[in-house]
Amino acid sequence: MHTDDRPDVLTPSQLNTLARDMLEGGFPSVWIEAELGNVARPASGHLYLTLKDERAQVRAAMFRTQAARLRFQPRQGTRVLARGRVTLYEARGEFQMVLDHMEEAGEGALRRAFEELRARLQAEGLFDERRKRPLPAYARRIGVITSATGAAVRDVLSVLGRRFPLVHAEVLPVPVQGEGAAARITA
Repeated sequence: MHTDDRPDVLTPSQLNTLARDMLEGGFPSVWIEAELGNVARPASGHLYLTLKDERAQVRAAMFRTQAARLRFQPRQGTRVLARGRVTLYEARGEFQMVLDHMEEAGEGALRRAFEELRARLQAEGLFDERRKRPLPAYARRIGVITSATGAAVRDVLSVLGRRFPLVHAEVLPVPVQGEGAAARITA
């Protein structure tokens, strides 16, 4: 076969550059929800990890500047929501994501919020044993925060009346569904 008869022949470097350009053009920025695996943070401060689900995985990197802004410590098994660009690491021909944002997802985020609240309340001294008052053996007054017209309030008042006839139940009516309900309940 003569060289003139061959189609364009690429080197590995050229092929990887073309593949990288196609990937980056097709996926400028994507969000991915995944579990962390193979988390490594070398002395450079960069973060290298694997984003995985039950069937697949993708390598990812987060450079030092973005990694320093993380509000949690990435660990094996943590569920995250990450944003980044899809690229190809040309030197090894490996598909990867370069992340610019990552946050805990699901239970991890809820657990972190709970722990932050607990630490703040602890710092305020609200868990101090000296502040605690002993609970009475029997409640004399119970507040019920719910809709004034729903079946729930009738059920609660009925059970309290049967089981604890000496208890005074005070109903504090609030909307329990719809827009603004959460703010009204906690006000």
